[in-house]
Amino acid sequence: MSHRKFLLSAAILALPLTPALAQQGKVPAERTTSGLEDDFHKDDMIVVTAPYVDHLDILAGTSVLSGDDLAEDLRGQIGDSLTGLPGVSSTSFAPGSSRPVLRGFQGPRVKVLTDGIGSLDASNTSVDHAVTIDPLTAQRVEVLRGPAVLLFGGDAIGGAVNVIDKRIPRDVPDDVVHLDAVGGYGSAANDWSIAGSADVPVTPKLVFHVDGSFRDTDDVRVPGYVLSPALRAEVLASAAEEAEEGHDDEAAELTDTANLRGRVPNTASRTKTAGTGIAYIDDGGNLGVSVSYYDTNYGVPARPGTGHAHGEEGGEEPAAEEEGPVTIGMKQVRADLRGGVNMGGFFEALNFRAGYSDYEHTEFEGDETGTIFSVSGIEARAELVQANHGGWRGVIGSQVLVRDFNAVGAEAFVPKNSLENWALFAVQEVDLGNWEAEGAIRFEQNDISANSIGFNRSFNTLSGAIGLAYAPDDAAIKLGANLSRSERAPSAEELLSNGPHIATQAFEIGNPNFTTEKSWGGELYARWDSDDVQLNATIYANLFNDYIFETETGAKQDGLPVFQYLQRDATYYGMEASASVVFARAGGFDFIADGVADYVRAKINDGGGAVPRIPPLRLLGGLKAHSDRLDLGAEVEWSGSQNKVAAFETPSDSFTMVNATAAWRPFGKDGNVTLLASANNIFDVNARRHASFTKDYVPLSGRDIRVSAKFSF
Repeated sequence: MSHRKFLLSAAILALPLTPALAQQGKVPAERTTSGLEDDFHKDDMIVVTAPYVDHLDILAGTSVLSGDDLAEDLRGQIGDSLTGLPGVSSTSFAPGSSRPVLRGFQGPRVKVLTDGIGSLDASNTSVDHAVTIDPLTAQRVEVLRGPAVLLFGGDAIGGAVNVIDKRIPRDVPDDVVHLDAVGGYGSAANDWSIAGSADVPVTPKLVFHVDGSFRDTDDVRVPGYVLSPALRAEVLASAAEEAEEGHDDEAAELTDTANLRGRVPNTASRTKTAGTGIAYIDDGGNLGVSVSYYDTNYGVPARPGTGHAHGEEGGEEPAAEEEGPVTIGMKQVRADLRGGVNMGGFFEALNFRAGYSDYEHTEFEGDETGTIFSVSGIEARAELVQANHGGWRGVIGSQVLVRDFNAVGAEAFVPKNSLENWALFAVQEVDLGNWEAEGAIRFEQNDISANSIGFNRSFNTLSGAIGLAYAPDDAAIKLGANLSRSERAPSAEELLSNGPHIATQAFEIGNPNFTTEKSWGGELYARWDSDDVQLNATIYANLFNDYIFETETGAKQDGLPVFQYLQRDATYYGMEASASVVFARAGGFDFIADGVADYVRAKINDGGGAVPRIPPLRLLGGLKAHSDRLDLGAEVEWSGSQNKVAAFETPSDSFTMVNATAAWRPFGKDGNVTLLASANNIFDVNARRHASFTKDYVPLSGRDIRVSAKFSF
């Protein structure tokens, strides 16, 4: 790690420390809840919360998942837990690895955060790399769409997913010790999971926290054939060719692969986490630290019809060799810091966050170690929050990220490299009565170097956005429009990839000459929020110059299909909508109808075809009965076919899945126990997400009966 940038990180953090400690106890804090749905006793509780979500009402549509809604569908990866939200899909590479897809964007355009700081792993390097955030430990998940880049960086140009946990306590509980626990079972993968945490007020202002989680799954069960019809036909044709040539063993192996049913081989996983933290919380400010550990092992399903060869000394081209199943072992040790001071005056508060990570990711081929990826990095940010003066408020801040990446092994497809990033940003909002205006700007500098190949480039980016909203007096409706100009520096993977990658079973090629990616974006939205009706509808478009994308070329190298990064102009446009309506009340129940619709179209300009792996039109509708003690619900999800595909990309068929849920609170809404049950994909439909790199040989799980329990004492 660069000493210069490390010192810069330290300087950013040191800035608020002195006033924070000096201001403790001088300025009363606002005693408002943060909406975190914690089960702490709420009387006279000091709450620490971040400002930025409230300040993005115009510039980004926000969805929040917490409480029972989050506990109902706790999957192993955060991407799979969010797919019921508007505009959200998942990469679904494997049950052990799945990142969120927002408005068709994935990878380096969607940032996954822990309380405003990046996950500091290698999950954006490739789709096979899991996110080192366990949904079991999440308290709340915020999904920000649109120009969230202005607060979180160029790699959030498509949006951000912010996971909030309790490792640095925000609250001072009244209990001698506060315990939370959640556990469950899912039938499709024999999925057992459990997580628990304890918060102990050491003093009236000092809170200690400890937590842990464990999840164990078998190979996932799927209905029908594992391979898609097109891929199965291709494998059977290859088997016939091998048989004609007298290669009976090879023909039999290919036939067995084509006829796989019931379970996806090599998709089991095991994950365990642990964390501890401590925080000092006072009316005048707060300061806390945490340390956490993440450890997972998961299988990578094999792509049929591929093989690869390891290079040897002497320049001979070796023959492809049989390898054992590919598995990934991943570990991360992480330390986090969060603090703030309530200042009074023009600036209401000064908040700061930092995270440090030591990450290692090993790809195994059978019992043999393949390639080891390691990442160490530090990210820090500081924010000055302006008080509301005559309807004018805002936040200004700075951010720094230093990351060192290394890969060692025969298939280190990206060379050792370093990233140094720093940024300045501001969001300003003015309340003009019925009208509300907001503007934001962000400047970033990215330095990427790979000394082993003599590579060193610097990218400066400038992004901005403006928004205007109108809300009539005493009306529930709000209408608004946003315009943004965003820039993103190419990632190290897009610039420097050049080699075989065993986990994706692809030969990946970047381009070190890529320029900065630029886009114009616009949104029109309407929102209705009343006691019984919540409606949201948004249409959006993004026009890209020098858009970077990875596509299959049709060639093979080392027995693997070649995937190459290209840079062309592109256009995205789409819509997303959600609705929730209380249409009746009877017998202590509210009867609710809700629905979600989203669609995105993305194409490479000038006849370049479709952008790869774009989700199709999706409709989701459901009915729910809600009371203080009991919730009952059923929903139908329809995903359309996707025939607008890139070269060498296969289309996806439509599918319809039916799900049902139930939640029982035996001691009422203010009780401490919730029992949950759900039946997902009730009719056992063979379904495949088009956004998935592995959709042709990793379908979604079949019928999955899940039961879980949540406790808080």
